[in-house]
Amino acid sequence: MKLILHFLKPYRWLCLFTILAMLLDVAGGLLVPRLTADMINIGVESGSLDYMIGKGIAMLAVTVFSGAGALLGSWLCADLSAKIGEDMRNTVYEKSLTFSAHDFEQFGTGSMITRTLNDINIIQQSVVWCIQMVLPVPAVCIMGVGMAFAIDTVMGFLLIGVTALLIVLALLVTRKASEIFGRLQRLLDRMNVVLRENLTGVRVIRAFNKEKDEEKRMRKSFEDYAQTAVSANLLFAGLESMAFFVINICIVAILWIGGDRIGAGYMEIGDITALTEYSILILFYIIMAQMVIILLPRARVCIGRIREVLEKEPEIRDGEGRIDPAGNTEDKEAGCPADTGREAASFSNVTFRFPDADENALTDLNFTCRKGETTAVIGGTGSGKSTIARLLLRFHDVTEGTVSVGGADVRDISQKELRSRISYVPQKAWLFSGTIADNLCYGKEDASEEEMRRILSVAQADFVSSLANGLDAHVAQGGTNYSGGQKQRLSIARALMKKADLYIFDDSFSALDFKTDAALRKALKEEVTDAAVLIIAQRINTILNADQIIVLDEGRIAGIGRHGDLLENCPVYREIARSQMKGGGEVG
Repeated sequence: MKLILHFLKPYRWLCLFTILAMLLDVAGGLLVPRLTADMINIGVESGSLDYMIGKGIAMLAVTVFSGAGALLGSWLCADLSAKIGEDMRNTVYEKSLTFSAHDFEQFGTGSMITRTLNDINIIQQSVVWCIQMVLPVPAVCIMGVGMAFAIDTVMGFLLIGVTALLIVLALLVTRKASEIFGRLQRLLDRMNVVLRENLTGVRVIRAFNKEKDEEKRMRKSFEDYAQTAVSANLLFAGLESMAFFVINICIVAILWIGGDRIGAGYMEIGDITALTEYSILILFYIIMAQMVIILLPRARVCIGRIREVLEKEPEIRDGEGRIDPAGNTEDKEAGCPADTGREAASFSNVTFRFPDADENALTDLNFTCRKGETTAVIGGTGSGKSTIARLLLRFHDVTEGTVSVGGADVRDISQKELRSRISYVPQKAWLFSGTIADNLCYGKEDASEEEMRRILSVAQADFVSSLANGLDAHVAQGGTNYSGGQKQRLSIARALMKKADLYIFDDSFSALDFKTDAALRKALKEEVTDAAVLIIAQRINTILNADQIIVLDEGRIAGIGRHGDLLENCPVYREIARSQMKGGGEVG
């Protein structure tokens, strides 16, 4: 409830006007039966046509005002719901941007999509229904029962008894519904995950002829959801049947007891009409409120799931230090810059272990990337090469030691400032839907067409000029309408559009042929002469001319040096070279 109130607070005046409009609708609905009773009791009995016409005009006016209140209330309520949904989605999205990879994995992509879309939709609907169908109930009950007592005390107690009975039924059903709807949301998460896996992994499924197995898995997730949904619908059906039964019994009781009270002289004939309409109106609102109350456990589950995201403490938090424009770190308190020279990034006694892992991914790493130099990292699969890039970008924090960029510990500066100094090409080339120009503008928003074409030439992506629309050529989500080599070259061009102190290429040349690879590295060296370059590679040919090569073996540094030195002094590097070429001696 606190979460909803937090998002309602900026719109408290809108909430107030919405409730007042709904109360106008309720008051009009309760006033019409009173006018009807007076028309029968006084107008019909006295035979005064003028009196009945006057009451008819009054009823028409009340109906118009009541309808206007209902229309205005519905519009305001929809507006309020839309604004709350927008604020909640923005807040969840902004919160998710603060999560590390490990934080995000605790929820899962499928679950985050469900929470952002489906869960917030349910919360929006619940807000609308509560304002329109639950909040008016106390007013309807109090005013309706009060008017019933004004007509006859016995009838007033009868309405109180029926109202109490329906409220007890609603509470019993709500307790049962809470468990069912909680399970329903978890099954919806599961459906989302299975569907996403089948859509994104369709090629793998077909390659292994696993269509039937995946069909069974999909059917199982759908059936589990369907069975739970049927249980929820049975609750609705049972409550609705019981509510209509109680309403009909109430009307029968009013007619029966009311007839005796009229015979005894305590009531008039028109009062029966008013009481019947009061009872129907009160019970109608209670039934509608019950339907909403049944859904509230589901909304409460959704609110809890949104709260889990918003209350999650990020694993990685911004520091308060900064790096001055010269690339030196400046202590916020002392204001004294440290002399870092040409140092772009460094690892000092760095050890890293993934959360819940039993062994270190990296152990005791010490090396420095300097501006104007190329540092390469090579090693076997699972040796921790890509983890180095993630630590530099602070996707994870080190377990021990220090990772520095521009002389500053990455934990002491903001993530925004850190990443503004690094340009990164991920291991899996990814392009955003739009155009080639849109993707290049990720590196530099105000880039000119001339700059884009120059950088595309450096990245050996000259194929763009041969496309029908050139820079405006369409890019599908993920760049699926381009080959692996084309996606890598466009990803490299996007990174080069950004002026940075450190360029990280995480196995970004693997899809390129040797000729293109060599031409790109030559052009790259001329383009980023004043920056440090870190190349994470699998192929020896990619890093032959690197100023510094770091050889990783099971998360430890097995050797550091140039290509020729490592061939002589590092058995691990020599073995990698021999596995890729005819012989280690021929490589040099």
